[in-house]
Amino acid sequence: MASKPDNPNYKVIAENRRARFDYTIDRDLECGIQLMGSEVKSLRTGQSNIAESYAEVDGTELWLVNAYIAPYEQAMFGHEDRRRRKLLASKKEISDLWNATQRKGMTLVPLVLYFNHRGIAKVKIGVAKGKRAPDKRETEAKRDWNRQKQRLLKEHG
Repeated sequence: MASKPDNPNYKVIAENRRARFDYTIDRDLECGIQLMGSEVKSLRTGQSNIAESYAEVDGTELWLVNAYIAPYEQAMFGHEDRRRRKLLASKKEISDLWNATQRKGMTLVPLVLYFNHRGIAKVKIGVAKGKRAPDKRETEAKRDWNRQKQRLLKEHG
């Protein structure tokens, strides 16, 4: 995810760091998210969590399930903090996601929740396959080796 420090509207709200450890991400997709007014206000204050959430295709619609957006205290009409939120994607993208989940056994994992350069809330969904324990250990070993390699290069370079 390339950050855009020159744009004041661009802001990462929540990131699912564990997703890349638990899953092998095949590809990702940027989706809009249908929110209530109090949810947008709460996101602007940065009070959300997508670590335990997932996305699912239900019929012809894409949903974000179990994402936490804290209630906004000053709101006259509040919102449910863990309600299902509709994700906005084209029909072709949704059918591709349905094929991936139903036929290929993939999972839809939210990777990042952010405001784009226009200030609109977006979710990056990853089409992922779950890793087994040996795969996780292998990833951990590679990460450790790369860290060690960087230290050695820094010391001797």
